[in-house]
Amino acid sequence: MKTIADLGDLSGKKVLVRADFNVPLDKTDNTTITDDGRIRAALPTIQKLLGAGASIILMAHLGRPVPGDKSTVAEKDGKSVDNSKFTLEPVAKRLSELLSGVEIILADDVVGPDAKAEAEKLVPGKVLMLENIRFDARETSKDDSEREALAAELASLADVFVSDGFGVVHRKQASVYDVAKKLPAAAGELVFKEVEALSKATNSPSRPLTVVLGGSKVSDKLGVISNLLKTADALCIGGGMAYTFFAAQGFEVGTSLLEEDQKAKCLEYIEEAKERGVKLILPVDTVIAREFPSSADGEDVFEGAVLSTEIPADKMGLDIGPDTRNLFADQIKQSKTVVWNGPAGVFEKEAFAKGTAAIAHALTEATASGAFTVIGGGDSAAAVRVLKDPATGQPFDEENGFSHISTGGGASLEFLEGKELPGLSVLE
Repeated sequence: MKTIADLGDLSGKKVLVRADFNVPLDKTDNTTITDDGRIRAALPTIQKLLGAGASIILMAHLGRPVPGDKSTVAEKDGKSVDNSKFTLEPVAKRLSELLSGVEIILADDVVGPDAKAEAEKLVPGKVLMLENIRFDARETSKDDSEREALAAELASLADVFVSDGFGVVHRKQASVYDVAKKLPAAAGELVFKEVEALSKATNSPSRPLTVVLGGSKVSDKLGVISNLLKTADALCIGGGMAYTFFAAQGFEVGTSLLEEDQKAKCLEYIEEAKERGVKLILPVDTVIAREFPSSADGEDVFEGAVLSTEIPADKMGLDIGPDTRNLFADQIKQSKTVVWNGPAGVFEKEAFAKGTAAIAHALTEATASGAFTVIGGGDSAAAVRVLKDPATGQPFDEENGFSHISTGGGASLEFLEGKELPGLSVLE
């Protein structure tokens, strides 16, 4: 895969950069960024390009707007969508702060008159951000010619292209895939780091390799389980997906999350793990509740832990229990490589966050002992940013507590599945 170094001397050149700035916003005002992790992850590439004497044109999306501009209000899937909630203004402001006051010029459009005028007068050391790329319907079009037309307009603004939005490299979209075919193209610092880390963890891991999977649905992780059963030494399964494994074996799971149509597949995985000698570790105890919590902390429905094979018919499992936390932690700490994707419970509620926090803590201990640890983006990455280390009561150390935290939920999942990612293959 080509890197920035392969693009040669960038002094005086305009560099078109696809970043991933799809950050969460506070729902009360739609302007306050609640987690700037993806913006901070883009800093190394931006700083490297500025240091090389280039000017930068940033492309990114935020949310799911409708075609138009930031003043557009339209119906989508039976709901009214207000595009003003999806402007990149909060991102431009935060990026400027993180770059110690470097001005971020935000265009009023994607490839319209304002974007073209600002790009034309851009000088070395300056940063231009185009408005939300998904305001243009061609970005996500299934019609190749429509995407290519947008890509051609984007390419006309710059001299070279750098792909640095790992969270979108699994998408065949104009600003990710098509534009890379129209300009000299390379991977940015973030994309290169992501590929290097995920490849090291899955293609050439130090052993034992333990994979910890959570999240709500087995169906979301089918490809991952299937692929990693071929390479992992141990597979720990928690979260809502664990209940389908128990139901498949004939156990009562109460009102817990359950995918009836995946029970047969779960039995296949159990048998395959036995045949391959992979240690498949399911929860031995489960924290249950009367119903899904409505209070902020979840204490209103919390009922403690029971054996995973003895969940009452009128209760639901929402977290792994204390014995399972220890079981998972022991496996993690004896491993040389650990990949974690998916929370162990409803970590947004304090009463059901202990399992997820325990896994994160075990990863920090494994990291400190020399293991290579990877958090596969999405909710797992969000969890370590909002939860506190149960051993210290302090926030987790993102910089030193883990070897790598991925910025791409869907992209990292597809990478772990062994799929070809369009935004990466086009850079080879």
